Amino acid sequence: MKGFMLAGVKSGCGKTTVTCAVLSAFRAKGLKTAAFKCGPDYIDPMFHRETAGASVCNLDSYFCDENTVRYLLGSVSEDCDVSVIEGVMGFYDGGEGSAYNVSRITGAPVVIVMDCKGMSESIGAVVSGYLNYRKPNNIAGFIFSRLPARLAPMAKELCGELGTEYFGYLPQCEHTIDSRHLGLVTPDEIDGIESRLAALGELAQEHILTDRLAELEIGLPAYQPPVIPECGRGVRIAAARDRAFCFIYEENMRLLEEMGCEIRYFSPLTDKKIPDADGMILCGGYPELYAERLSQNTEMLSDIKARISGGMPTIAECGGFMYLHERIETKEGKSYPMAGVIGGSAYWTGKLGRFGYAEMTAESGGLLLGKGGKLRIHEFHYFDSNSCGDSFTAVKPDGRQWRCGHSSGSLYAGFPHIYFFSDITAAERFVRACAAYGGAKDEHDS
Repeated sequence: MKGFMLAGVKSGCGKTTVTCAVLSAFRAKGLKTAAFKCGPDYIDPMFHRETAGASVCNLDSYFCDENTVRYLLGSVSEDCDVSVIEGVMGFYDGGEGSAYNVSRITGAPVVIVMDCKGMSESIGAVVSGYLNYRKPNNIAGFIFSRLPARLAPMAKELCGELGTEYFGYLPQCEHTIDSRHLGLVTPDEIDGIESRLAALGELAQEHILTDRLAELEIGLPAYQPPVIPECGRGVRIAAARDRAFCFIYEENMRLLEEMGCEIRYFSPLTDKKIPDADGMILCGGYPELYAERLSQNTEMLSDIKARISGGMPTIAECGGFMYLHERIETKEGKSYPMAGVIGGSAYWTGKLGRFGYAEMTAESGGLLLGKGGKLRIHEFHYFDSNSCGDSFTAVKPDGRQWRCGHSSGSLYAGFPHIYFFSDITAAERFVRACAAYGGAKDEHDS
């Protein structure tokens, strides 16, 4: 299969801008593209989808075993001309979940994106370091970000001297993508996003060897598709999706659909009640930025509280968990009433809390796990709560641990984000609970 990974020398080196530039160039060439993101990031795949109209997916080697990572890459890439994988942090950063590890598992050739602002001959030292730090590696070559045109011949010559391939450069430009406290600003919030992405594509066609990139091949090892139980026929799941709630793993939704579920999206910002459904997902996002509007939509807040109180199976993670509190206290110090399912407040701390991967163990049986069941999770939030819950014990790879989450037979609510392909049985428990709730509701209505 045609494809490659664009990895970075560090976070903030411009790899998302370069990835969007390359995807835009491929789209202009008429290539059908699949786009992937290493790690648990939500926002970069939004840009991939906006840029290329691409099928998008995360590839996370902490959440998933090697077979599942290969399956996700292979299945989403079907019928595509080229697959582009964007790395996470620096190429070697992240341990078990690093871009280096994903490249090893998938057999993807790697093109390193290097931020060259303020550099000249030192570019060679960084190139040499990445090529030689850990072997074997799949590094095929380099793209140089924010490189002045006058230094491009030198960068190309350095690549030749060091035995790697020069894939071009992207000059300093006004079309780079802005960031904020949880990462990049989302595409929906950028005025003129389509023209900006098209301009990046034109720069890529001018300065990056996009035809050569499209020739690279991923040596994907064989894999076995996972067993996906068809336990959700007729099950309807209402999933929040708007500017306030936008952190959605597309493969989570695809898995539910493969189980037989129908996904019905709704907006807590603008709708008055959730769609007719047997279960609900309140995903993460930026409820704090829209707290006043969310609070003013009292009909939706009342409907959600009534549905959850009535036993509707519900997953509420991070931003969705914050939305279920009695109130959200914003960065500006204002307090807004919310759904009132969870007692207490979610409040701004100004720093990342419990950031990163962990594995949580259920202290008692509930919606997603039986007692003692384990699930790998990820946390990424600048807010905290005075009612985080104690239904689970989370342990980070370095041994740090904490209690978290609210769990019952019909509810999971907490800061940890859930990735269904980490443990398909957790998704199955949720879907079966939705089916049981829907059957009981229909029987009662009849």
